[in-house]
Amino acid sequence: MNIKYKGLIILTGCGHAGIVNTINYAKEVTGIKKIYSVIGGFHLSGQGYEESIPLTIAELKKQDPQYIIPCHCTGWKAANEIINTMPEKFIQTSVGSIFYF
Repeated sequence: MNIKYKGLIILTGCGHAGIVNTINYAKEVTGIKKIYSVIGGFHLSGQGYEESIPLTIAELKKQDPQYIIPCHCTGWKAANEIINTMPEKFIQTSVGSIFYF
């Protein structure tokens, strides 16, 4: 979604392609470079996925979204790393959360 004057809001389910790949693809197909928010499952929990956390965090910092809203399959380790490195961008969500942009 492109929010006028703010940038893209990227919403993903269980992001098996990786949140960074999803962000890059959204930028490519829309031609919009500014990322306002990423919301959804970043698929960083469990064996074989947690090793991607440092690279993903570094890339999220480069993308510099206003808000990062990790859900379910992001996992607690990745969510805590987002909180530790970018606390001003992190928004906690739960079932029934509503966001107005």
